[in-house]
Amino acid sequence: MALNPVILSIPIFLILIAAEVIYDRIKNRSLYRLNDAITNISCGIVEQVTGLFAKVFTVAAYYVVYENFRLFDVPNTWYWWVIAFIGVDFFYYWAHRMSHQVNLLWLGHVVHHQSEDYNLSVALRQSTFQKMLTFYFYFPMALLGFPTEWFVLIGAYNLLYQFWIHTEIIGNMGPFGWIFNTPAHHRVHHGRDPKYIDKNHGGTLIIWDRLFGTFQDEEERPTYGITKPTATFNVVYANLKPFEELWQEMKTVSGFKNKALLALMPPGWYPPELGGFRPAPPVVKSTYVKYDVQISKAENYYLFFQYLMVLGGTAWFLFNVESLEFVQQILVAFIIIYSVMSLGLMFEKRAYAFWVELIRILIVAVLLSFLPKALIGISLSMLIGGIYFAISVIILRMVLSKPRSPNAI
Repeated sequence: MALNPVILSIPIFLILIAAEVIYDRIKNRSLYRLNDAITNISCGIVEQVTGLFAKVFTVAAYYVVYENFRLFDVPNTWYWWVIAFIGVDFFYYWAHRMSHQVNLLWLGHVVHHQSEDYNLSVALRQSTFQKMLTFYFYFPMALLGFPTEWFVLIGAYNLLYQFWIHTEIIGNMGPFGWIFNTPAHHRVHHGRDPKYIDKNHGGTLIIWDRLFGTFQDEEERPTYGITKPTATFNVVYANLKPFEELWQEMKTVSGFKNKALLALMPPGWYPPELGGFRPAPPVVKSTYVKYDVQISKAENYYLFFQYLMVLGGTAWFLFNVESLEFVQQILVAFIIIYSVMSLGLMFEKRAYAFWVELIRILIVAVLLSFLPKALIGISLSMLIGGIYFAISVIILRMVLSKPRSPNAI
């Protein structure tokens, strides 16, 4: 089975992010923070890893509709591919728009908007649950007879296109932006300023927003993020916190009808007896402060090194997943998710982060000791695992030997 183009593009993504970081340092524009950027990429890692299992429901569902209920057989010609591209982009627009206008669907999309920065790493900040909540929007494509392979490939390229528009480096692109989505258009989409909220939902094409009344030009620089900041670098909690918040809101309203409406209405909706709709508050830019936790340079270096290890392990897993047994897939996926969670806790300087990280180091050391034995032999594998464990623990103790931050809880 051919690899997803998104997975094949991961090295290119990382190279372009590195180039933007270098540009940012040269120009001193403060577009990147290590903790936020790593959290963004970690969300993408978790989405890709869990997506390997979720596609059993998402892609398989499209396949079932196509195989059993399609009305036509679409010929394999270039112009039908063009029609398929327009169709996928059209239904993406509606899936995306509804993800902003239905609380239950917003749970699966809000993760992408949580970052308070705007750079190429934000493009990789994808939710674990979004595809599972919106896959059925594309069923009309299956009913019309567009093959599953077309849907998967075009959907991947639609997502790839959207990578480069997550940047502040590129300004207004003039006539190109009359038809296509651009960085300026998408910066608006990520803004939490009231006039920018729920605007510019297009994927590749911006024409749908112009046609259906959701287009907004970029005027002043947006303030990025969501109206209730997530305030975490823990990617597991970043994905689960929206569910927790909606559950808490449901407990404040009475009656099944109101609870159902709260799930199906736009964010901010409340019953009339509780004051009705609550619009997004204005952003006071002079007092606005991003969520941040200061850690030492030594801690930053340690976390960056460990994150490179996680990236390498994730890349190996994504490119070799089909050669692993199902139990091995689950085990490696769990270790990857646990790893990015642990590093996030360290960025937050949680009081228990040391023990969570120590367990992670031990698990990774054991994995290194046994997983590559078929390639380099058990003795060398165990030596590598032992060296990794010893060095990591020593450095971990050194970087955490200083007093904890007042943010530690």
